[in-house]
Amino acid sequence: MKKTLWILTVLAFAVPMAVQASCETVKADISKKIINNGVPESGFTLDIVPNDQSAQSGGQVVGHCENDTQKIVYKRTGSESETQVPADAGTTHDSPAQ
Repeated sequence: MKKTLWILTVLAFAVPMAVQASCETVKADISKKIINNGVPESGFTLDIVPNDQSAQSGGQVVGHCENDTQKIVYKRTGSESETQVPADAGTTHDSPAQ
């Protein structure tokens, strides 16, 4: 009987840790995919938020975890000037007529 109680106690503490690790694992996998698509690691953030807060997070939902109770939200970082193409980046054929 004591052995069964001990096993149940260990499981009660291990399951919540495994669920959290699952969210971190999903987040890490998504991060790798974004970096492999050419986005620098400093160019984005991924946040784990509860479902009811995902709309207010200001980013794009790119994944979910913990039995769909948490969402992983992608946000691009950096100033606007870093994400826009400079006016002199194209050729003279690309520039507007004057």
